[in-house]
Amino acid sequence: MVGGSTRIPAVQEKVRMLTGKVPSRNINPDECVAKGAAILGSTLEGNSLVAAGTDKSLLLLDVTPLSLSIETVGGVATRLIERNTTLPTRYSRVFTTAAPYQRSVDIHVLQGERPMARDNKTIGRFRLKGIKAAPAGVPQIEVSFDIDANGILKVSARDLDTGKQQSITITSNDSMSEDEIQQAIRDARDYAGQDQTRRDAVEVLGDARKLMAETERKLKEKKKDLDRGKKKQVKADVNRLNKLTMKCRLDKVTEEQLSELREAVRQLEESAGSL
Repeated sequence: MVGGSTRIPAVQEKVRMLTGKVPSRNINPDECVAKGAAILGSTLEGNSLVAAGTDKSLLLLDVTPLSLSIETVGGVATRLIERNTTLPTRYSRVFTTAAPYQRSVDIHVLQGERPMARDNKTIGRFRLKGIKAAPAGVPQIEVSFDIDANGILKVSARDLDTGKQQSITITSNDSMSEDEIQQAIRDARDYAGQDQTRRDAVEVLGDARKLMAETERKLKEKKKDLDRGKKKQVKADVNRLNKLTMKCRLDKVTEEQLSELREAVRQLEESAGSL
């Protein structure tokens, strides 16, 4: 037990009743936090410490309190570092562009447990400029998260083709307070079902838009070879799917809408499969 008030018998009894265990009072409640901070500080400076009365070195591990992500297509928070990852740590992942001939990409850094970017806390933003203009999906942008033992986060983005790079450094002052962290964890638990529906909707909408674009391309390429009935059916399926995607709002999407979207995607895949 930690803190001077833990000397009060009533406090000790309350803890025992709540936990079903006899609280340990083997350490000085006024000094233990300061001692722990001193040990951690010494370890971060590279000093080797040995626990009193043992022959084992102390291993002190700090962790990330919440997951760290970037915003990707559809407003999704794509995680690079999971909650409770031991520090220091580094992780890199390659992303690409969503629109053709983009010359820049925005990196939106987030902290939190929700799958959609807007439901997490923004802790940093920057823009990588000068990437090579190319069709969507061609550029290779490597995003790296690097957290040192002091919890300082460096986020960098690099175009693997041109070598262009940009980065940002985020300190603990930019992150959440302890109360905000606990609230974020509760929110992730309370809204898990709703969040999963939204995440599924983003994936279905993405698949639908890719399928429609690919189908339209094939229709143009083969317009002289297709019979009128086939062409009419495919166009009708494209129009139906397009109307459903336009009606779908991520903040109000339902399972019924998702089912209807999936069925429309399946129908278009079937009718356009022989193009």
